[in-house]
Amino acid sequence: MELWQVPLLFSCLPMFPFFDLAHYVASVMALKEQRGAVEVSVRSPIACWFSAMLYCFGGSVLSSLMLAEPPVAFLAKGTNVLLASSVWYLFFYCPQDLFYRCFAFLPLRLLVAGMKEVTRTWKITGGVAHADSHFKDAWLVMVAVGWARGAGGGLISNFEQLVRGVWKPETNELLKMSYPVKVTLIGAVLFTLQHSQYLPVAKHNLVFLYTVFLIVSKVTMMLTRSATSPLTPFEAALGHMFFGLQKTPSKVKGEGTASSNGSSARDQSPEQHRDGVKKRQAKKTE
Repeated sequence: MELWQVPLLFSCLPMFPFFDLAHYVASVMALKEQRGAVEVSVRSPIACWFSAMLYCFGGSVLSSLMLAEPPVAFLAKGTNVLLASSVWYLFFYCPQDLFYRCFAFLPLRLLVAGMKEVTRTWKITGGVAHADSHFKDAWLVMVAVGWARGAGGGLISNFEQLVRGVWKPETNELLKMSYPVKVTLIGAVLFTLQHSQYLPVAKHNLVFLYTVFLIVSKVTMMLTRSATSPLTPFEAALGHMFFGLQKTPSKVKGEGTASSNGSSARDQSPEQHRDGVKKRQAKKTE
């Protein structure tokens, strides 16, 4: 096998069962680590199971809604649902929490995370192609459906939280996007351009390069325990260039308050400062 054949062979990898299993493991593990998820599993196993299915099949649900298709279509894939349900049961109800402890082992967790990123690429390309079959050459639709298919679990996180009795509107991904949602949007744009033949790159090469980037960035962030997105410098540059974004209002306000306090303190004479200290001491003794 020659080196140039690697991307082509990689693009032909089947997702079921191993990569799909890794996706379900990573998704349910993320759910279990959410605050209050274990309590919900004890109080209402049905709600917990439904939340797990939204984590695992959220992309399919959201993309189906966008194309006016049945959002329960994923339930027709009985084998996948059974596999995801088995993973959910083992994570939440395995004695001594052995299943979770096994996959919490860092090398195994890195392997699962890398395999999940492979499925992300396949979901994006599938969403773009599926949207093109409904709306020919509709770029925005292709980008939106590819984005929804690849990052649906994050985009519908508020609805998933409601299933568990949690309401946190400030965690809306459109208000503050997480790194997976951002990088999925970039992937949806790239694969839409490639699908429309405006990006002169073979699909298997783009799939390979994009997936390698996803895996490397994800593993690096996990090893370094960094919450900073690799895209942050580019976001800052583009935000400053196109929108004039420099600092958030809260930071500017905080800095303004601090500077005003500091300037007022500097404007005081030494005698006024000593008088102020004596007054505060007198109030404390009272």
